[in-house]
Amino acid sequence: MTRIQPEEQDVEDTFKPLSAEQVAELRKRLPLLSIWRVLGVQALLGLLVAGLVWLISGRVAAVYSSLYGALTVIIPAALFARGLTSRVSALNAGAAVFGFFLWEMVKIGLTVAMLFAAPRLVSDLSWPAMLAGLVVTMKVYWVALGFRKVFYPVSPT
Repeated sequence: MTRIQPEEQDVEDTFKPLSAEQVAELRKRLPLLSIWRVLGVQALLGLLVAGLVWLISGRVAAVYSSLYGALTVIIPAALFARGLTSRVSALNAGAAVFGFFLWEMVKIGLTVAMLFAAPRLVSDLSWPAMLAGLVVTMKVYWVALGFRKVFYPVSPT
């Protein structure tokens, strides 16, 4: 088996570090996604779903079920966001990767635990209403990728 040798090229010619002005311009054009705004929109949509469930069903138990479904997404996501924005995660790349996986496992575990606890915590649980609250708040992650003006912070110019 023959190996293809890489082309000889000078690495210094292909890589040019950005200046401070170029970095500032890049950050202005491509701001970071604010996880706290995503959580805020999730909470808002959870309340909106609860209002729609109230209008459709008129049952308080269904409203509580939809709110619990939204909280099943929001509470673990808030814990995940808090864990990722801690100082420990910013120490180095290895700590950031380990922290990401650790907090993702905590988020998944807490979500599953909250779903298992739902019949005990919400009296007269309405599964369709709870799933509606859960799915709508979970889909905010996908919506955040499309609506830049809502989720991405505006830098003062």
